[in-house]
Amino acid sequence: MNPVIPLSDDADAAPFSATNAAAVTPLSTAQKILLPLGMVLFDWLFWREKGGVNMLVFSIFVVVAQLVVLPRHAAVRRSGYFWLMVAGSLFGGAMMAVYGSGAAALACVGSVLMLLGYVNQPHLKLVLYALLTAVGSVMQAGLRAVRSIRPPRHTGVGVRRGWFYGRLLLVPLGILGAFHLLFAVANPRYDALSGRALAVLGDWLARLLPDISFAHLLFFTLGFLVTAGVVVAVPVHYFADHESHFGEFIRRQRDGVASFGVRRPDFRWKTVRALDLRKEFIAAVAVFGLVNGLLLLVNAIDINWLWFGFVPALGFDLTQFVHEGTYVLIFSILLAMGIVLWFFRRNLNFYAPGLPVLRWGATVWVLQNAVLATSVGLRNYYYILHCGLAYKRIGVYFFLLLTFFGLATVLLKIWQRRSAYSLIRLNSLAVYAVMLLLAAGNWEVWIAEYNLQPRFASIDIGFLLNMPDRVLPTLVARRAVLNRTAQLTVEAEYGGGQRIDAAEAQHRLDVALGAFKARNAAYTDWQGRTWADWQTQQALR
Repeated sequence: MNPVIPLSDDADAAPFSATNAAAVTPLSTAQKILLPLGMVLFDWLFWREKGGVNMLVFSIFVVVAQLVVLPRHAAVRRSGYFWLMVAGSLFGGAMMAVYGSGAAALACVGSVLMLLGYVNQPHLKLVLYALLTAVGSVMQAGLRAVRSIRPPRHTGVGVRRGWFYGRLLLVPLGILGAFHLLFAVANPRYDALSGRALAVLGDWLARLLPDISFAHLLFFTLGFLVTAGVVVAVPVHYFADHESHFGEFIRRQRDGVASFGVRRPDFRWKTVRALDLRKEFIAAVAVFGLVNGLLLLVNAIDINWLWFGFVPALGFDLTQFVHEGTYVLIFSILLAMGIVLWFFRRNLNFYAPGLPVLRWGATVWVLQNAVLATSVGLRNYYYILHCGLAYKRIGVYFFLLLTFFGLATVLLKIWQRRSAYSLIRLNSLAVYAVMLLLAAGNWEVWIAEYNLQPRFASIDIGFLLNMPDRVLPTLVARRAVLNRTAQLTVEAEYGGGQRIDAAEAQHRLDVALGAFKARNAAYTDWQGRTWADWQTQQALR
């Protein structure tokens, strides 16, 4: 039976005791200091601010808070994954201070969450499980922090009773807020009525507290929940327990893979109808042999057609060639990797009579898929060469980088009997490394510099004007290119590209410059500033 946690030592408060509640560890002195400090810092950094230097400052706070709260001899301090996430959190925050890009924000938030996950369960290795562990902990941390706070000892029964019911109402109010948001999205009339009611409540609070609005109170509550998630770690064991069942290498199992009788606990024999290893080996050799032959033909065509001196013929639809061909080939590579993982998943790794043939057949297939991935990269290169850069074209190259890494880990599985868990762990780290690489790039400026070349007959000026403000100096420096380009397009209202003339393009650029200068003059704070903003301001002064 769970212990009773009394709210006070007085007998009068007994009816308000949390009977049958789990014991809650009180906050340490460091947590009691960090919790209000983090709330105030979060409000100061992010209230009505965009992402910039504030993300770096809060990331530093998160890292320092973990180092302060963790015991000196905690196991997590010896974890390489923990220090990797510390470095990733600071790097992501630094890139937010430099560029303020969406990729940098994703890297910063993801690194911070995974850092909290490894603090929660130091023995975790999968970054995805660390992320899910952190989410589970953060969702419970606010309630745990509220339950851990106690009123002063020497207070009256009325104060203790009010404190108890005040904490008790937090959960219903949170559920009420969640359903309010759902109904506001689903029902426009409810959204309008609730908006007017909240406006009246906000006006009343503004008269009561002139410097605090209802929206600000909600944001301050969000700051409490975020800071509680950082400072108060609620143990989440599910993902750590699940990961503990996996190993880095495959072990031989006697689990009914072969075609022989298996004795059941009820002393009855049951014939296992699964393929034995010999039949499974024949099927694997047939698959690898046939598909290797087909892939050899495809690779020979691509090498002869794409690798040396490819020039699109007049009227050749390069866009369709790249888009449809790239996606289909990427899917075929992923399918090939899945088939290899299937055949090498269990005891076929230990089938001595045919293992060398099987390994070499699978290795040739993996290498041929690497050649196919190279052909995909060439298709993407030809599109960039003739049509310009775009986000998806950059994304294809980073995906291919992960594909080559994934193919290398498949070879490890074939020759070292690595488990699927080992491959997921290694490839998850590769995905995280690519996320940090994306955060480090000034991609929009590089796209604009490449696309604004006189050799391009068509420029999507609408695409460039919709980019962040740090692209404006590049557009201004290459104004003359717009006047010499044969075709300028913007996104049409109903999809597709709408053609505009050079004068309209110059006018839209002037409007974007005026809007930037107005925003820059109106914004006097530093929290949302970035180094790229300062550079843009200096270039356009």
